[in-house]
Amino acid sequence: MSHQFDEAVRKADVLLEALGWIRQFRGRHVVIKLGGSTMEETAAVKHFLTDVIFMSSVGMRPILVHGGGKAINAAMSKAGIAPRFVQGRRYTDDETLEIVAQVLAGEICQGLVDEIIRQGGDARGLSYQTVNCLLGKRLTLPGENGEPIDLGRVGEVIDIDRDLLLMTCREQQIPVLPSVALDEQGGKLNVNADTAAAAVARLIQAEKLVFLSDVPGIYLDRKDPSTLQSHLNAARCRELIKEGIIDAGMVPKVEAALEALEAGVKKVHIIDARIPHSVLLEIYSNEGIGTEIVL
Repeated sequence: MSHQFDEAVRKADVLLEALGWIRQFRGRHVVIKLGGSTMEETAAVKHFLTDVIFMSSVGMRPILVHGGGKAINAAMSKAGIAPRFVQGRRYTDDETLEIVAQVLAGEICQGLVDEIIRQGGDARGLSYQTVNCLLGKRLTLPGENGEPIDLGRVGEVIDIDRDLLLMTCREQQIPVLPSVALDEQGGKLNVNADTAAAAVARLIQAEKLVFLSDVPGIYLDRKDPSTLQSHLNAARCRELIKEGIIDAGMVPKVEAALEALEAGVKKVHIIDARIPHSVLLEIYSNEGIGTEIVL
């Protein structure tokens, strides 16, 4: 038998392996958070959006939530505004907020929608500039003496327009949500994209919540690739946070993941966006390539 024939049979095997997963996840919602330095790699983002279109085409209902830290920093320095951080959080005054909101909702969200449409898919940006989906309230941090620390126009997601989101998915449009929420007065709030994605997943009880990261997952020792954990449960994650093995920027991600699991999300995945088709490999194959977290 020729090499060509063997290759064709191998492809058919791959499709059949995917079939079981496609059947299982048909009609189910998956919330995918895109952000961090992965947003800088245009080719990786294009490949990822191709995967999202595939998911939508085989009946899964992907929902994208995105941030855009680096693009915001660039726009702020162009406007001559120095970033100010309070306890590691970006302080957001009115001027900063306008830049954050415009970069997220105007530029990045619209860019993702345009690219999905360019590739033959269908997408819709849901933001304060179009139809708003994320509802929030101001977030304050407790200070040393218990007094609240003001972060300006920084918020957390407390609710979503569920009907709007589910209707967009039913119409086979891929919803794209920038991490900007509106408060009760219609004022804009800058929200953390990890926690926003987890809130959306929690509020619609999504099948899966996927964090696209610039690391392959959770390691017991970052210097040793063989310590990548392909499967963790909530109790083990809490131990690893306590021991300081899960640290820095991974902590809010994992804490948001655990909250989502407790609210009924079946599985959380942390995967490397730089690996081509990492989303498809994680969801539609028996191997999986990142870290999956379950209750």
